[in-house]
Amino acid sequence: MMDKRLLALVPGAMRHVLATVGWQWLGLVGNVLLSWEICRVVGALLAGTAPSIPEAALVLALALLARLASTRLSARESFAASQDVKGALRRRIYEKLLRLGPGYAQEVSTAEVVQLSVEGCEQLETYFGQYLPQLFYSVLAPVTLFCVVAPACLPAAVVLLVCVPLIPLVIVAVQKVAKRILSRYWDQYATLGDSFLENLQGLTTLKIYHADAERHRRMNEEAEHFRVVTMKVLSMQLNSIIVMDVVALGGAAAGISVALWQLAAGAVTPTAALFVALVSADFFLPMRQLGSYFHVAMNGMAASEKIFRLLDLEEPPARTLAPAPADALSMRDVDFSYDGDRKVLSHVTLEVAPRGMTAVVGVSGSGKSTVAALLSGHEHGWTGDVLVGETGVDQVDPAALSRHVTMVAAGAHVFSGTVRENLLMAHPEATDDQLWAALKTARLDGFVRERGGLDMAIEQDAANLSGGQRQRLALARALLHDSPVYVFDEATSNIDAESEEQVMAAVRELARERAVLVISHRLANVVDASCIYVLRDGRVVGAGTHGELLANCEEYGRLWGEQQALEAYGRGERHGA
Repeated sequence: MMDKRLLALVPGAMRHVLATVGWQWLGLVGNVLLSWEICRVVGALLAGTAPSIPEAALVLALALLARLASTRLSARESFAASQDVKGALRRRIYEKLLRLGPGYAQEVSTAEVVQLSVEGCEQLETYFGQYLPQLFYSVLAPVTLFCVVAPACLPAAVVLLVCVPLIPLVIVAVQKVAKRILSRYWDQYATLGDSFLENLQGLTTLKIYHADAERHRRMNEEAEHFRVVTMKVLSMQLNSIIVMDVVALGGAAAGISVALWQLAAGAVTPTAALFVALVSADFFLPMRQLGSYFHVAMNGMAASEKIFRLLDLEEPPARTLAPAPADALSMRDVDFSYDGDRKVLSHVTLEVAPRGMTAVVGVSGSGKSTVAALLSGHEHGWTGDVLVGETGVDQVDPAALSRHVTMVAAGAHVFSGTVRENLLMAHPEATDDQLWAALKTARLDGFVRERGGLDMAIEQDAANLSGGQRQRLALARALLHDSPVYVFDEATSNIDAESEEQVMAAVRELARERAVLVISHRLANVVDASCIYVLRDGRVVGAGTHGELLANCEEYGRLWGEQQALEAYGRGERHGA
């Protein structure tokens, strides 16, 4: 069972595979020498002659040395092969995701990518590090032993050699069943991983709405399906191992029986018969070991099919165009759907001013975040024109587009490490003065100074920062990126009022020199925007300044009135009180 494409994917590993086989063969030679020397000494004693002790000791020492070298060096080469494989495959997967761009999640879930990069590559480590060397050695070892045993007892050597292929026949018979079961195993594994990740990320929401019990029940059902298919895999492996053991032991017994028959007939010497008995198991042990690795290899092959499915995903065409610094973003008559059925955007036309603040507002589900994703190149598959300057976003080099457009979302991730490390992601060559300037603009410099400066530790998931502090740190990082266009997608949602005002103050300051698009559900944040686009059900139903929209756009006026009344209620103000 060899996959040519898999071998071609990691060509350097074959050198280590062949070296492993060579060292294993040396161990076999040592074992043959050891067995023969024992037989020679026993034969001499049976014949009533004294064996040469120094000669026997020398041969035994050489045999043991060969076996020791074989064990250590073959393990080293096996480890080197597995390391090459894991490194090469994970690098290929990562590079593929980079080429697919931020929209890769439309094709494959993040949970599945993680599973393939971790567990899938670990399974293929065994395929290259153990199964492939054993496959070659299982062919080489019986042939070598036949050449050694044949001069001592040809009939026994023939019987042993003929019985060896019975084990591969068992493996081939199992393979047809194993491939189907293992495919189901990986499908169920990916499904369970997706559910677990989604439920873990949304655990707080599930608890709030008391939906955690129902999700727990569904997770239990999926876990039970996974347990069942796992048990089928283990049952298949156990049954095939039992059959292979019977074949191996039966073959060795047949060879020994022939040798004893030849001994009884006077056709071979006791030394030769004993030698056959000692090495007969070695005919079958390599193939028996191959059978043990076979099941792991099959699991690796099932994983490789999913890895190749990821690597074969169609990539966006190579793009080399780069936007000019003054190029602004715009959309002209754009339609978009995530599933090809329900339209999320319909005939949307808007333009981001080359300097100053432009805003897109609307109720939840109106398509605001989709506009941000299309303009920043995070989604594809629209009809109409999404432009940077006069060039389609889908024609611009993704790296150049990311340098031109910086997106700050509500859930912008803050990495564990230090404040300095998080900031330097956006500008690796930035000086400390530049880092402090960005923190000052984001209204976070005072807090960072009090906590130890730029080397302040950030815990996992930024657990030692409030929501507002995380968002301001993400804003400071975005400022260091120093791009011509900034897109803020609900960047002030889920933070306290004080942090919201500080973030918006930094955004307004940035808008004096850069093109800024603010996606917001809260209209008070964008009243001073040069142009506000109002979305409803994926359509632009109004565009203009705050005053113009209050006068001419019913949807905007309704949203403004509702929000003002709600905020007045929150402040304890009552009409007529």
